[in-house]
Amino acid sequence: MNTAPLAFLKGHGTENDFVIVPDPDNAVDLPAAVVARLCDRRAGIGGDGLLHVVRSAAHPEARESAGEAEWFMDYRNADGSVAEMCGNGVRVFARYLQHAGLVTAGDVAVATRGGVKHVHLAKNGDVTVSMGRAVLPGEGVTVTVAGRSWPARNVNMGNPHAVAFVDDLAHAGDLTAEPPYSPAPVYPDGVNIEFVADRGPRHVAMRVHERGAAETRSCGTGACAVAVAAARRDGVDPAATGAPVTYTVDVLGGTLLITEHPDGAVEMTGPAVIVAEGRLDPAWWDATTSG
Repeated sequence: MNTAPLAFLKGHGTENDFVIVPDPDNAVDLPAAVVARLCDRRAGIGGDGLLHVVRSAAHPEARESAGEAEWFMDYRNADGSVAEMCGNGVRVFARYLQHAGLVTAGDVAVATRGGVKHVHLAKNGDVTVSMGRAVLPGEGVTVTVAGRSWPARNVNMGNPHAVAFVDDLAHAGDLTAEPPYSPAPVYPDGVNIEFVADRGPRHVAMRVHERGAAETRSCGTGACAVAVAAARRDGVDPAATGAPVTYTVDVLGGTLLITEHPDGAVEMTGPAVIVAEGRLDPAWWDATTSG
């Protein structure tokens, strides 16, 4: 029997919600089946993903980043699969570090599988993340839902996205299952698919099917991919104009502001909230990890 029940927290960023597992020394084994059970909304705590909080020096995938970022976001999708990055997750991760007294308001670096992300915790509660540069591979795909098809722009924000512009977000269907796309080899490791509708000048709304999580209330990297794709569609490239461009991106769980700078750097600003914290029942944890 486990005599030290596992501590956890619950947080969300624009209602993209996460189970948070503090584990500075990387001592907790989190195989995919255990992560999936923790993220189960009926049999576990429930979340779109899991934020495993580990010191970079203690994790083999982040040791090289330890000099730049003390903390590593070992992110997992709700099905337990490993993901490179999660934009809303980074904001919530940084908010947890502040909540736990590990950092203060201001700037903090967070190591991720998609590189080190620089985060600013504002005193008003907003969190801004420097998301890196968008990569725009040449080859896109065609996404099909209920007999309708749309071309989707290929955008990589440390993880892959396919961005399709539609007249009505309802055209995306229920997004329980991944919408079919072709040619499939463009995304050998799967893809996050965004459906985007215009709301006004430099203002769009989106829905998203995330790899390993189905439809979520928000996707931070997806919102960044959408803003970059919308700017290019609108004929705007900050590298060419020399001026930053900002898009308002409405997600089901709120609103994010995405700014692309002339040097290609993309920044995302939005809320991040810690909802609860507690400890798992030892018997439940033992049964879950031994099953």
